[in-house]
Amino acid sequence: MSLSAIELARLAADCLDIAQRGAALALTGFGHRPTISVKSRNDLVTDYDVASQRLCIELLEARHPGVPIIAEEAARSKLDAAKAPLVFCIDPIDGTTNFAQGHPFWCVSIGVLAKGKPVGGAVVAPSLSMSWHGFVHASRAELVKNGEPRRVSETASLAQAVLATGFPPVRDRAPENNFDSFIAVKKAARAVRRCGSAAIDLCFVADGTYDGYWERRLHLWDCAAGGAFVLAGGGRITSLDGGEPHYEAGHIVATNGHFHDELVRVIGA
Repeated sequence: MSLSAIELARLAADCLDIAQRGAALALTGFGHRPTISVKSRNDLVTDYDVASQRLCIELLEARHPGVPIIAEEAARSKLDAAKAPLVFCIDPIDGTTNFAQGHPFWCVSIGVLAKGKPVGGAVVAPSLSMSWHGFVHASRAELVKNGEPRRVSETASLAQAVLATGFPPVRDRAPENNFDSFIAVKKAARAVRRCGSAAIDLCFVADGTYDGYWERRLHLWDCAAGGAFVLAGGGRITSLDGGEPHYEAGHIVATNGHFHDELVRVIGA
């Protein structure tokens, strides 16, 4: 299945509508200390994660029957996305710890993958009053934030850059815990932020709020939509060593493209 730019634009708009509905549902529980379960060490799930995901899946299956879905809180997430012509990836609440604590940096993310590569989707962060949707196609690309077209920043060097990163739930060993890279980049960049939602971090790179982002041990639902947006906004994404990104492995670097190789060198130093 090869989708046209028009078809991808329609999919992105559909993802935005569904993500807005999931976000509206989740927002009803925000700030009210929802019921929390522990999936694993430092990895939480709330009843609103489950409810948001259920709604998003129901709507996607009704509108796009037969298209596989990878979702954070579902057993169906074992699908091999790289072999599927089209897949939806749902993170019903990215930033669950923030959500549970009443911190506004969380979102609902729905990404579209074509043979394992991000090609579109939507991210809605209702507590920030922000939403993004877009797509990337060989003929054209589009990124929209709150109804306005956006692109990556023009920051030219790592020394001038404001970056973001994150840390995995299990942080007991290097280099997977990202600590050494964080210190190295912190010394080289203007600033590094750690706010707790990979999807929003990637959106902020795509729309020029941040100049770059890197992280280890992400999942497809963390980076499917945001990864497409970085490319749609004119940015660059690679693996940590600067090679082709492997989204299922979850080790990525995303920047505006101007100092990408410099950041890769510092991360790997």
